[in-house]
Amino acid sequence: MHPASGPTTAPLRIGCAAGFSGDRTDAAGPVVEALIAAGGPAFLIFETLAERTLALAQLARRSDPEHGYEPLLVDLLRPVLARCLEHGIRIVSNFGAANPRGAARRIAALAAELGLEPPRIAVVEGDDLGSAERRTLLQAALGDRPGVEAILRTMVCANAYIGAEPIADALVAGAQIVVTGRVADPSLTVGPALAHHGWRRDDWDRLARATMAGHLLECGAQVSGGYYADPGYKDIPDLAHVGYPIAEIDAEGHCTISKPPGTGGRIDAHTVTEQLLYEVHDPAAYLTPDVVADISLARVVELGPDRVRLEGVRGHARPTTLKVNVFSEQGWLAEGEISYAGERAEARARLAAQVLRERLQSLGRLRVDLIGAGSVFGDDAGAWLAAQPHGGGRDVRLRVAALHDDKAEAARLPREVTALYTCGPAGGGGVRTGLRQRLSTHSCFVPRGEVPTSFVMMEPA
Repeated sequence: MHPASGPTTAPLRIGCAAGFSGDRTDAAGPVVEALIAAGGPAFLIFETLAERTLALAQLARRSDPEHGYEPLLVDLLRPVLARCLEHGIRIVSNFGAANPRGAARRIAALAAELGLEPPRIAVVEGDDLGSAERRTLLQAALGDRPGVEAILRTMVCANAYIGAEPIADALVAGAQIVVTGRVADPSLTVGPALAHHGWRRDDWDRLARATMAGHLLECGAQVSGGYYADPGYKDIPDLAHVGYPIAEIDAEGHCTISKPPGTGGRIDAHTVTEQLLYEVHDPAAYLTPDVVADISLARVVELGPDRVRLEGVRGHARPTTLKVNVFSEQGWLAEGEISYAGERAEARARLAAQVLRERLQSLGRLRVDLIGAGSVFGDDAGAWLAAQPHGGGRDVRLRVAALHDDKAEAARLPREVTALYTCGPAGGGGVRTGLRQRLSTHSCFVPRGEVPTSFVMMEPA
């Protein structure tokens, strides 16, 4: 399906104003103003969904059926919604999370609050495989891994990574805003490019190029030097005001990455190359629902200050399967932290951990970290920390955590950490505790044909 006006060779600009849930809410303004100043067709995307984020959204929807979408949705859109609608900048985002229709209703309500004409909002559907009718499909996909029956019995949801086609279809149908749930991150960019340029759905080279443009955009300020910055080694100017990226995608799918004028950060061959390789296992076969992208011969070319062009990307036929994440209940995570300072602080922190181990034996294994001495390693059993000699740290924060199926039992840990205030050892302070439900993630693959996708245009309220 092509746009009613037919394919166009005019370049398309797509700005990204969020790279994850919890990203800055003031990033969109400079991006939108840059798109307006440049003129021509433009989109604004917000990428706010990760595996962890979707799991949290499912829990939020359990508590309130109207929730389960991006918590910062209003904060992200309120500053720019009127400007986007006024200047024809269309918005695409996965901030629907576990409740895309709820997100669409909230956007419509926001537009009404701002005194705007009701926007045409489309909701992409098809990623949710959590219904009872899909259990047989999921059981086959999960295979003979241990605990499949328990995974399905305690399943909270199952979501497939779907692609760009329903996004493109919604845009062709006239949507000004497209809300999705679990789509692949680059598909937020591929959908607008597909709709704008009118490419064939099997034009693998162009789809692959647009996919890698989306990959460069999807993490927001990472490509502008944010995740790249390392003082004295990889210095980035004015990181406090880092600009979020804009991709200009031509009719062949090649992209040029830039950022709004006057913003901080830097876009050069180094920052783009780092983001290009970010989370890519095989440069010759980057798998997405839309295409298999091959960047093994890609070229990153600096065109000028903060302007970098990506060329040489090739594409191959998309996979015959789609990735699915199944979320299941995994008990309750209890956490507690307390600080020790001054002489023998590390020794006192270690003694506090030993006290907790003795008093909380019914919880099983405790995860113990000495923040500042050892806390970033996969050391759940405590072997690494136990083998380290006392370092004599004078500013140590003890963190203890445990996972347990029974909420009441797990709740003992926060109480015991709090009791260290007076039960010793000496000098502990700044206690912080938490108790929250956990979900486990189990990934599998299902045949593409088992996941039909579509969109629905929401009726104005």
